[in-house]
Amino acid sequence: QVQLVESGGGLVQPGGSLRLSCAASRSIFSIVVMGWYRQAPGKQRESVARINITGNTNYADSVKGRFTISRDNAKNTVYLQMNSLKPEDTAVYYCNAGPPESWGQGTQVTVSS
Repeated sequence: QVQLVESGGGLVQPGGSLRLSCAASRSIFSIVVMGWYRQAPGKQRESVARINITGNTNYADSVKGRFTISRDNAKNTVYLQMNSLKPEDTAVYYCNAGPPESWGQGTQVTVSS
């Protein structure tokens, strides 16, 4: 397993942008899949974006065209660039890696005017 630490969350107005970072405790070069999930109050955790070892990406329909996931193997970090944020993007965002599966502690993103 790998330890993951998210950062970059905060309060932003609708239409704004944030970049989340997920720093890993060791090299991510060989980690097959890394991704971002989110959980809003009263809802189940859902996949937002994933990137595999070859750089292929996958996005939830609700964020396509607005969010971009990337991985920097040299910095052992995965990013989530979030643009055109909407109130419905408000949630705790979690970083995930695996296998074997590891989770970060989460970072709060609040989109509100």
